[in-house]
Amino acid sequence: MLQKISGKLESADERMTRLLNWAPWLSFFMISLPIPIVFLIFFLAAGTTETAAIFLLLSFVSLGLGLVVGLLVLFMLLFYRRRWHSRFRDRLAADGITAAEVPWFVSELSSEERKIWHELKQKNPLLADAYCETLAARLTATRIIARARGETLRVERQINRTRNIRGVDTTTLLTDLLSDRQRSEELRKEATIRLSETRARLQSIEAAANRSLTQTETDLMLRRLAASQEHFPLALEMASLEEAARREIEERPLIEGAQDDLHNLSVDAVQKGEDH
Repeated sequence: MLQKISGKLESADERMTRLLNWAPWLSFFMISLPIPIVFLIFFLAAGTTETAAIFLLLSFVSLGLGLVVGLLVLFMLLFYRRRWHSRFRDRLAADGITAAEVPWFVSELSSEERKIWHELKQKNPLLADAYCETLAARLTATRIIARARGETLRVERQINRTRNIRGVDTTTLLTDLLSDRQRSEELRKEATIRLSETRARLQSIEAAANRSLTQTETDLMLRRLAASQEHFPLALEMASLEEAARREIEERPLIEGAQDDLHNLSVDAVQKGEDH
């Protein structure tokens, strides 16, 4: 009886992921360091020079062997972790990749997609969600194309082996295999069209995000410019007031002098009239 493959994320998978994240490095230190530390403690507690030298030599030898064994175990666990993640992603993608599962497929995203998604999550969460959903569709289409291409190659090899069979009527088998190859090709073509559509949608979301950010920055600069034009700069206004006050002070003695001259002229005119 075939076991049904679940494409849902389970709590056991999350625990296994956390374990594989730190287990390789922890195993390296646990293997390479304890025995040398024990011999080092014996070296410090040794009562004679000969015993101390022996423990010091054993400490260096065990450290070297521990590093070799630790590195071997580290590489083995890193290889197992990579293989486990690959199988885990294949299981998640069995029923299609959803937006919630995209973080598990970050390694399959391009550097540009990762950068744009990170920027959108910080600046525009709504567009980031739409971008994530489109990424899920793009990943699904890419996997379908790869699977259809692999299926086409497998059917091609089987067709070649079938054609090499002699003495047996293989017409029905060849017809079925050719039909399988045609279905794989049609699936690949349809997935290729879907992939192009998702890439175009990704570009549209990126353009909309850039347009929104540019418009926001432009509006902010225009508002600041309008505010600076509506409100006359205080420094210039104070300078104008100081200039007007200085001119008034400079012109005041001239006006007072002119008034004194007019007063003297009027007094002289009155005196001359009285003399006549």
